[in-house]
Amino acid sequence: MSLSRREFLQLLAMASAAGLNLGGCKGQKGSSAKTNNLYDFDVFGNVSLLHFTDCHAQLNPIYFREPSINIGVGKAVGRPPHVVGDALLKEFNITANTPEAHAYTYLNYIEAASKYGKVGGFAHLSTLVKMLRAQRPNRSLLLDGGDTWQGSATSLWTNGQDMVDACKLLGVDVMTGHWEFTYGAERVQEIIEKDLKGHIEFLAQNVVDSTFEDPIFKAYTIRELNGVPVAIIGQAFPYTPIANPRYLVPDWSFGIRDDQMQANVDKARNEGAQVVVVLSHNGMDVDIKMASRVNGIDVILGGHTHDGMPAPTIVQNNGGKTLVINSGSNGKFLSVLDLDVKAGKVADYRFKLLPIFSNMLDPDKNMTDFIEKSRAPYKTKLEETLAITESLLYRRGNFNGSFDQLILNAMIDVQGADIAFSPGFRWGTSLLPGDPITRENLMDQTAITYGATTLNDMTGEQIKVILEDIADNLFHDDPYLQMGGDMVRIGGLKYSIAPNEKIGNRISDLELGGKPLDPNKRYLVAGWASVQEQSEDKTKIWDVVEEYLRDKKTINITEINTPKIKGLGDNPGYAPTREESL
Repeated sequence: MSLSRREFLQLLAMASAAGLNLGGCKGQKGSSAKTNNLYDFDVFGNVSLLHFTDCHAQLNPIYFREPSINIGVGKAVGRPPHVVGDALLKEFNITANTPEAHAYTYLNYIEAASKYGKVGGFAHLSTLVKMLRAQRPNRSLLLDGGDTWQGSATSLWTNGQDMVDACKLLGVDVMTGHWEFTYGAERVQEIIEKDLKGHIEFLAQNVVDSTFEDPIFKAYTIRELNGVPVAIIGQAFPYTPIANPRYLVPDWSFGIRDDQMQANVDKARNEGAQVVVVLSHNGMDVDIKMASRVNGIDVILGGHTHDGMPAPTIVQNNGGKTLVINSGSNGKFLSVLDLDVKAGKVADYRFKLLPIFSNMLDPDKNMTDFIEKSRAPYKTKLEETLAITESLLYRRGNFNGSFDQLILNAMIDVQGADIAFSPGFRWGTSLLPGDPITRENLMDQTAITYGATTLNDMTGEQIKVILEDIADNLFHDDPYLQMGGDMVRIGGLKYSIAPNEKIGNRISDLELGGKPLDPNKRYLVAGWASVQEQSEDKTKIWDVVEEYLRDKKTINITEINTPKIKGLGDNPGYAPTREESL
C-alpha cells in the first residue's frame, strides 16, 4: 500500500528526529513557491519505474547546458527530441524563466545557471530516489540506461570501479550499456560477475557471440512489483563496434535486432508479464521507430542521445501504444513513471521528468561519504587549476560547442596542424564565465580509454568524403542508419552543410584560410579518439589541451566554428546563439 503525502511527510519527520537521512527538499534563497513544490506530487497507480541514463560518471553536481541545435530530418522534423529553446517550451507547455525552463533548455543559460545552481550529483539523486521509494514501497524499480561507468577522470583511473560501487549504493536494480564496453569485454564481464551479481542485473538482448550468435548477456528479467509481474528487456547501444573501437569487444556482435526483440517480448508475455519495459540505449529516434515495429512493449525507457523530454512520445503500433521516454544525461534528471495496471495490462499512467537541482535537495550522507572517500586519492590532481575561462564553455549540440572549440584550438596550436577534428561526443559538462578550468573539468571532456592523438596527411578530397560520411550518420532519414554521436567538430576549416540532402551532396564550400580547399592538396589534420588501435606511447588528448591551457592561462571563446546551414527551412531544432552563427 502506498503512502499518502501526509503519511510520507510524517515519516520524514520521524526519520529526521531519529537521525536518519531520508533526505528532503529545501528551497533556495529567492526561489519561487513552485520551486519548493518541484518534487511534491501524488503517487499514482500500483507500479513505479525510476529511470536515469547517460550520467557519464558525474558523481558531483555539475553545470550542463542543453543544445541550441538539435536538427531533425525526414519524419523527425519538428518532433521531439528535435525541438530546442522556445520551441521546446511551447511543445511541452512550460513557462519561460522557471526552473523547469532552465533544466530543459539553453535559454538565458548563464543567468539561469547562476540563479538555480548546479544540477545532478549522486548524493542529491540518492536523496530523491529514497524519497520516491519511501512513497512507493514494494512497487518500484530503479533502472540505469547505461553510459554510467565512463566520462570522468576517476572513472577512467579506477577502471569504472567508482561508478559501479556508487550504483550499488544508489540501489540500481537493472542496467544496460554502451560506453561501459569501452573498458573491454574482459573488464565488463569481471564487473558483472564479481560486483553486480546479486545486486544489479545487466541486460542486453541484442549482444551475441560473433561466431555462434549465442547470447552474451541475459535478455530480460521479470520482477514482481506490488503483485504485478513486470518484464524489463535490455537493449544495449546497437552500433558499439562502429562508434567505438571494435578491438575492445572483438568477439561480440551488436545490432538493433527487432525480430529478436519481438521474440523476447512475446516470451516474457507468455511467462506472465503484465507490463513489458525496454531499457534501451538506442537513441530516441531509433526507440520511436522500434516502438512502431515491435508489438507488446508498454514502455521504452531510452538513452544515448541525451534528450531530456518532459513528456513521453506515444507511438501507435499494431499491438496498441508504446510510451517512449528519454531521461536526459549527466545525472541531471530522474524519470518517474507511475503505472496503473488493471486486469493484466497498463490502464493509465502518470509521468514526471524531475530535474535534480542540487540546491533544492539535501545530499544523502552515505553517498556523500562514499564520494568523498572514492575521490580522496585523486583530490589534489583533480582540483588543480589549469586556466580560467572568461566565456561559457559547453559541448552539446549537433555541430560544435565552445569547449569543443577550445579542444580544437589546442590541437591546432600544440600539434601544428592545418585542420583539427574532434569527435561529436554528447557527454561533457559546462563551465560558467569566471570559473577555473581544473584538470577534472578537462577530463570531463576527454576521459576515454582510447584518448590518443593523431596527426595525418589528408587530401582535400579525402576530407570531404570523411565529412560526407559522418554527416550521413547524423542526418540519414532512416534512424536505423544513424550510428551515434553528433557531427565531428572541426577546427580551421569552414564549410556548409545541407542536412536534407543525400550522402555526397551535403557538404560544400570547404574553405581554409580564406581559400577553397584543394581536393588534390595534402593537409595536416590533427585528431583524437581513433577507433583504430593506437600504440601506448601516443600523446593523449588531455596532455595536449593541458599544455595549451597552461600556456594561455585565460580562455575566451568568442566564435564557435559551426557550418553554414543550407535548405533547412523553418526547423524548431535550430536556434543558434550569436557565437554559433558567426
